[in-house]
Amino acid sequence: MSKKEELLKIAEDKVRAGGYSNFSFRELANEVGIKSASVHYHFPTKADLGAELAHQYTDAFMAALGDVDQIKAQDKNPIDTYTQIFKHALLNDNKMCLCGLLGAQNESLPEKIQTEVKRFFSKNLAWLTAAHIANGESDPEQAAITTVSLLEGAMMISKALNDHSYFKLATQ
Repeated sequence: MSKKEELLKIAEDKVRAGGYSNFSFRELANEVGIKSASVHYHFPTKADLGAELAHQYTDAFMAALGDVDQIKAQDKNPIDTYTQIFKHALLNDNKMCLCGLLGAQNESLPEKIQTEVKRFFSKNLAWLTAAHIANGESDPEQAAITTVSLLEGAMMISKALNDHSYFKLATQ
């Protein structure tokens, strides 16, 4: 793993645990074992790091989802596939969705991070709309918004109450 990849991984863990303000370049540098100035070599500003982090997260999330048509061809429900990603993040990793957490802080974030968070939700809504169309949903756009809202909200409630049974109950 390169130093840049290490920095992104540590930053992701910190953001998913406590939001955008939960890390500094100095902390990242100490954890990776480099000088703070070296962090600036990879990311001139914290906003640059945050934007790349959200971009990378979105790409990885979408890759993990896969193709709706292929999922349906395997006789599986794509909404179950989508839900499993959230379930794994919360129940196995005890972490929030990175872009969901950043979305809650949207007004206080630099514009380039806001743009990447919007990208995450736009791509997710498009994928979910396609999934609900494939499932024969009568109003796929509304179903897509309901799905992502339910999962992000259930995740937040479970974390706030420190009880994952709320997420399990919401996703039955």
